[in-house]
Amino acid sequence: MREYIEERATELAIYIINNKATVRSTAKKFCISKSTVHKDVTERLWEINKSLACEVKAVLQTNKINRHIRGGEATKNKYLKAKGIC
Repeated sequence: MREYIEERATELAIYIINNKATVRSTAKKFCISKSTVHKDVTERLWEINKSLACEVKAVLQTNKINRHIRGGEATKNKYLKAKGIC
């Protein structure tokens, strides 16, 4: 694997762990696609640093469990904003 890919995967993983970030927010922060972030932290990182990959997996699993809550809040805010309440 190329060195810059290894560095990028490690940097993405550290960002996700430190900020409890989602794949989407990480992709936006680093100006790369969500699929690149996902592939880096779920596939490539296992070859580079397994302990870091396990930590990222735990954060991503927590985000996956809570995503329905974030989606519901976003929808609620959307309709409140449309009514002029928010």
